[in-house]
Amino acid sequence: MRQSEILIKPILTEKANAQQETLRRYAFKVDRRANKLEIKKAIQDFYGVNVVDVNTAVAPGKNKSRNTKAGLVQGMKSAYKKAFVTVADGETIDLYANI
Repeated sequence: MRQSEILIKPILTEKANAQQETLRRYAFKVDRRANKLEIKKAIQDFYGVNVVDVNTAVAPGKNKSRNTKAGLVQGMKSAYKKAFVTVADGETIDLYANI
């Protein structure tokens, strides 16, 4: 798997921002087939930081429904994998540089 396929996008929520400030932990949405070693190498190469720890979690898919003129439309949100990456002391990742 190529490194450009591993990282999909950073997760920018209030909880993730609080962890960035206090624990130096950044959250990313990653490919479901990627393992921790591939995620670590992709972060180090792309952002140029030393990664201390990688934790992953798979968010399960959820059933969703909505009412429309045609009636009830039901579907499912796809499952995705999150990676929580802790960087070395004194290093940061600037996630807002490309916005």
